[in-house]
Amino acid sequence: MITVKEISKKTMTPEKKKMAKLKAEKKAVARNGISYWEYTRREMKRNWIAYVMILPYVVIFSLFTLCPVILSFVVGFTDFNMLQWPNFVWLENYINLFFADDIFLIACKNTLIFAAIVGPTSYIMSFLVAWFINELPPRIRAIITLIFYAPSISGGVYMIWGTLFDADTYGWVNATLIEVGIIQDPIAWFKDADYIMPLCIVVSLWTSLGTSFLSFIAGLQGVDRSLYEAGAVDGVKNRWQELWFITLPSMKPQLMFGAIMAITGSFGFGGVVSALCGFPSVDYAAHTITHHLDDYGGARYEIGYASAIATVLFAIQIFANKVVSKALSKVGT
Repeated sequence: MITVKEISKKTMTPEKKKMAKLKAEKKAVARNGISYWEYTRREMKRNWIAYVMILPYVVIFSLFTLCPVILSFVVGFTDFNMLQWPNFVWLENYINLFFADDIFLIACKNTLIFAAIVGPTSYIMSFLVAWFINELPPRIRAIITLIFYAPSISGGVYMIWGTLFDADTYGWVNATLIEVGIIQDPIAWFKDADYIMPLCIVVSLWTSLGTSFLSFIAGLQGVDRSLYEAGAVDGVKNRWQELWFITLPSMKPQLMFGAIMAITGSFGFGGVVSALCGFPSVDYAAHTITHHLDDYGGARYEIGYASAIATVLFAIQIFANKVVSKALSKVGT
């Protein structure tokens, strides 16, 4: 089966092919006989205006994102508590995390369960809904997009679910179940360890059509329509082959962005639990790594221990990102 790169080459005009060839030859000549670093230095000197333009962003990103990540990694090897000068304890924080902190192990289990369900499900659901909306006429598309996107930006989303699953007979779910005779007494849904995790997963999925959903719509609208015509000539027979060999490879940047957003959201879902179930949840039924981090960093001020927790969470997210990147690299092959 053909790939999108092969289709792109076939749809290029002779002028575009000539320009691409000249550009490749010019780049090859420019790097001929010099090292990579020397070539990079010359390119930076030649495009110095562009680097000046991005300098403010680089400085802000370094100060407020890169430096805190590095500092957190270093502080994770100390006993810093916001009051005393930190002392290096090296791996003691990590040893306590995995061998002496039972609540952290519960948090890891809950986080991984939630991420394994919500991450892939919300990702696939976002793409399928975006694919469906992309087939609609422009005016209807805008309205449907707003309808699906609204829950992710709604300020009263937790109030709605709290009202639905209220613990007394005024809760809509309890009132309905009592009326039809399924239950006799109201259920405290968000205070019962058996129901907390499933309900939080449902709420997270309901609010998951966010930024990645919009990026998928943008990616679908940016696919070159001539690729579908060329694919039909070269043997693409149905919509699923179009999706796998043309659509998905053409929107890999949007797919990667959506994957990063899904990973970040699925591992950092503590806000949903805190809003619906309180902090901590009953019997730590929905206690997550982010809750554990907030507990030690925001309540106990054991910054060294909290930094070790943050480093572990960061490592898990990096690993998940690598796995997803490897999977996306197989799309269209």
